[in-house]
Amino acid sequence: MSPKPVSPQRTRRALWLRDDDRPRKPRLSRERIVAAAVDLLDAEGVDGFSMRRLAARLQAGTMSLYEYVPSREDVLDLALDAALGEIELRQPTTAPWRDVLAEQATETRRVMLRHPWVPGLVGTRPLLGPASLARSERAYAALHRAGLAGPALVAAISALYSFVHGFVATESTWRTQLPDEADEADLRRQAEVFLAARADLYP
Repeated sequence: MSPKPVSPQRTRRALWLRDDDRPRKPRLSRERIVAAAVDLLDAEGVDGFSMRRLAARLQAGTMSLYEYVPSREDVLDLALDAALGEIELRQPTTAPWRDVLAEQATETRRVMLRHPWVPGLVGTRPLLGPASLARSERAYAALHRAGLAGPALVAAISALYSFVHGFVATESTWRTQLPDEADEADLRRQAEVFLAARADLYP
């Protein structure tokens, strides 16, 4: 009997769920690699991201990166958590739940506009990094204090952040098409004239 072929689509075990005690060489560090990865993602997006390009940014050999991070996907996990760690939270955890969530949603939008690749990655991997978990815990705790629990709590958080992430993804796409504010203002003026001429149809 021939051996059963191994599926190439075997589910990857997330970085956060694995022990990784790889030795660290002094010339590079995981922190430097992650910072360079965030910069590369900002410049090229996920489609333009590769370990080869990351190594070139760090002026290092591609294979040397694997001494610090096992795979490209693990680098993306780390870069995503680093970006989410930029979400600044000033409200005390005892503040009214609306204030806590409004600040967190606003800050999340700010960071995602700075890093347009983040919304696309958020839905593709478990958010189990320390920064991700800290911010999730804060949001869950705020709504739990408001009286939500169980499936209702999960649904509320999902609805809130699906709205934020979807809005930012659309906003980022719009900005790539019209990066010049003057062009956007001109388009809005044209739209107003267009609609004014059809006010009887679209009052």
